[in-house]
Amino acid sequence: MPEWIVIFYPINFLSAYVLYIYLYQRRKHIGLHLGMKITMMAGGGLALGTGIIFINLYPSYFIEATLFSVIIGVISGILFGNLFDYKSLLNGYITGLIMGILAPIAGAWASGVLELLMIELFIIGCFCIAAFLTYKA
Repeated sequence: MPEWIVIFYPINFLSAYVLYIYLYQRRKHIGLHLGMKITMMAGGGLALGTGIIFINLYPSYFIEATLFSVIIGVISGILFGNLFDYKSLLNGYITGLIMGILAPIAGAWASGVLELLMIELFIIGCFCIAAFLTYKA
């Protein structure tokens, strides 16, 4: 696996940070259901991206990859869920936990560069769609 895929970590976290700042300014205009979907997308997306990249960089460290992606997914789900209400917080926590556990399994399957690029484009695309939907809300 090429070592340049480490660049996806800062891209994921930077896009999540930009989305968080944007949502923080517009959180009063976002409804409950849209807030829950955004929370699930952010927590699950960051956990998925982290787990897939980590397991492809270090294939023999499966437990560490799982724990790292669970921690990232849970923290991001809680942070994004805290923007809206406690139901969204719990929803983000559970989604980050489940996606963090399942992400290294998907990363073991996605061993090629093309699969990694597709998953990263999917995650960044979801962040862009969330920003566009909150602009319309």
